[in-house]
Amino acid sequence: MRLPNVRLPRPSAKKLVVLGTVGLALAGGAFAAYSFTSKHNTPLASAEPVTRPARVAEISYRTQGQTLLLAGTVVPRIESTLGFRVSGKITQRSVDVGAVVKPGDVIAALDPSDYQLAVDNARAALASAEADHVRAKADHERYLNLRGSMAFVPQTLDQRQSLASTALARVDQAKSQLSSAENNLAYTVLRADAAGVVTAVQAEVGQVMAQGQGVIRLARTDELEILVGVPEHRLKAVREAQGASFELWSDPGRRHAAKLRELSPSADPVTRTYAARFSVLEPPQFIGLGMTATLGFERPDRTPVAEVPLSAIFQRGTQPAVWVVDRDSGTVELRAVTIARWRDDTAAILSGVKEGELIATAGVHKLETGQKVKPLQSQQQAAR
Repeated sequence: MRLPNVRLPRPSAKKLVVLGTVGLALAGGAFAAYSFTSKHNTPLASAEPVTRPARVAEISYRTQGQTLLLAGTVVPRIESTLGFRVSGKITQRSVDVGAVVKPGDVIAALDPSDYQLAVDNARAALASAEADHVRAKADHERYLNLRGSMAFVPQTLDQRQSLASTALARVDQAKSQLSSAENNLAYTVLRADAAGVVTAVQAEVGQVMAQGQGVIRLARTDELEILVGVPEHRLKAVREAQGASFELWSDPGRRHAAKLRELSPSADPVTRTYAARFSVLEPPQFIGLGMTATLGFERPDRTPVAEVPLSAIFQRGTQPAVWVVDRDSGTVELRAVTIARWRDDTAAILSGVKEGELIATAGVHKLETGQKVKPLQSQQQAAR
């Protein structure tokens, strides 16, 4: 079969010049590259691995104490409900919530009218009993003077003596009743029995109160405590704590001594924590009830660990690891480790690396197994 004649377009002179120029440039570049590599006898791309500088730390195992922190609240050791020891109608209340009271300060008062009448009656009864006693005693003494006369009868003397003794007993009884009535009259005024702060008011003026019914709640300020809820897994640590201290959120940075006084034997049914009370040994002047405190206590840790920066930990899946730097070759090896505990900026290695080994502490996600690194000598600090 014969193909038809097709006339191709003829390139212009300008296009031929451009194509020729590009070809000469490519040929010249290839010749220059060949000449350079031939002269220096080196390949275009070097196969030497790159040695990169790295910050390292030396592993050092030490036995350390652990500081455990718990959030708590400043509470009084003693908080009691104060009420009248007699019943009556409140005519006065002198305090409100937040009032600071001293021993003997008046809290509230009842209407004393009925109790004043009882005192008056008791005084009258005492006066009558004393008069009866005086008369009985005089009769007894006069009859004694008849001894030896024909009018003296021994049985009558015994009767007069018994009447005098009975009258004296009635005097003592009247005195006791008067003392009780005076006490009841005094009980119509409710006074603070200790220094403290009023935390609640439970009665108002005009209210009729029963005996023992609460009027206010008073928190004593002479003994303060830090109340914390201890999780179940921290109970042993709290019991073994060698010392405790706390700082207030309102005054961070200042720590004050505390001592464990009471640890509840049963858990709270709602929070499932155990209430612990730490006595404040030396209360600061600025401490107040209800303030939030951070309680910390030291407990011994008998297992040696090596503290390393968090930046040294390489997470391989769920297994933490570190890059160990060989001192002789400078190559790195990824090695799994066991972490005893985590902190804000450090991790405590329990096992996996040996004492004195070097580990990389920065850029761990850019390293590869067998890669050479150059330890920065100024950065070699012992991990402890």
